[in-house]
Amino acid sequence: MPPIRIPRSVRLIATGMTPLNPRSTAAKVSPSNLMQQALRLALDNAGLGLRDLNGLIAVPSLADTHFMEAHYLATQVGMLPGKSKIVRTVDTGGAGPVTGLLEAKRMIMYEGADLVAVVAGDAVKNLTGEEFLKRADQTCNHPAAELPSPVIPSGYDRIAQYQMKNFGITREQLAASSALMSIMASRHPSALTRKPRTIEEILSARHVAPVTSVLECARRADGGAALLLASSNFLERKGIARDTGVVVIGGGEASGPLFPPKSIDDMNEDMFSCEEAAGVAYEEAQLGPRDIDFFGLYDCFPICLIRAVEAVGLAPKGHGGAYVEEKYHQILDGLKRDPEGFHPQDVFPVNTHGGLLAFGAPWEVPAMYNIIEAFAQLTNRAGPERQIRNARRALVYGNGGIFSASAVALLSRL
Repeated sequence: MPPIRIPRSVRLIATGMTPLNPRSTAAKVSPSNLMQQALRLALDNAGLGLRDLNGLIAVPSLADTHFMEAHYLATQVGMLPGKSKIVRTVDTGGAGPVTGLLEAKRMIMYEGADLVAVVAGDAVKNLTGEEFLKRADQTCNHPAAELPSPVIPSGYDRIAQYQMKNFGITREQLAASSALMSIMASRHPSALTRKPRTIEEILSARHVAPVTSVLECARRADGGAALLLASSNFLERKGIARDTGVVVIGGGEASGPLFPPKSIDDMNEDMFSCEEAAGVAYEEAQLGPRDIDFFGLYDCFPICLIRAVEAVGLAPKGHGGAYVEEKYHQILDGLKRDPEGFHPQDVFPVNTHGGLLAFGAPWEVPAMYNIIEAFAQLTNRAGPERQIRNARRALVYGNGGIFSASAVALLSRL
């Protein structure tokens, strides 16, 4: 009996990524140029062209924002003007790429699109430190928050102190998050961090907030990335194998406040949204944490990674710090015993590219890297240094603002 056909099932079929901090003969690398490069790379990787696209989603940049970013990009590449095109800008901060992934699925399933690109890019490394700080501070600043500059690190630092006070998370556990990500990044050829860091190095680095050092902040970078999602009908028409890429099998989104209150106890857990988003995604796919082989978790600061491992079910609530620290020491011991044959991903199948803390973070682009790494893992392209054995399903999480927006997607190679 032939299998039941789902007319508009959705598959992620290709990705594209520019180098981080690319060199240019121009005075400045523009976000739009990086987006266009990433889009072309994704289309080339799929063997497709711009004329095949009838959907485009773009995430705004910080360095050079445009009104209706997706329309601007579509005009630049020649997709607009044109008929039967769906072009949409998505702004949920760092959650934008995962929101875009889920929005692309909806556009294909319910709005008649066949091939949709999700694109993000930024050139924040080109901004002066003063200008970058000014723009970043404006995003989540509010008088009621009473957050000093730098606003975003201070906001996450406030949450870290809350977790230390209420759940016993230690300063060493926070530093272990960054140290662990540096080990992962050192095994990825495109990562900015090439050498693993120690907890001691991280703790002794210059502090930007009371319990946050400069080595516990996302690594500022320039770069662009793109995803291509297609309907099964489109693949059939193009003569592309139906099992190309991976299936988007579930997703969830949730929202918290734009900034943390002066006293987090006043809101308690109401400000955290990842748990809710992950719960919705698991429910839609009828899966749980044990069914996931790779986790791409947003880690702009250590407390974000610690909260995420709890939210997606890797560790019980309040035990994320101990979990990360334990995995870090297990990996250190394994590498000492067998430097050539030991694989950190066998112990910690999370952010095998190094995450925001060590791979690189062009403002709102990094959740794209979570998705691209998930795609590589599920299609067995991560390489011997990072490949998770028999990886079949992945969870990717993007976080916007200071736990203000959460988007979670589940992917499967089946």
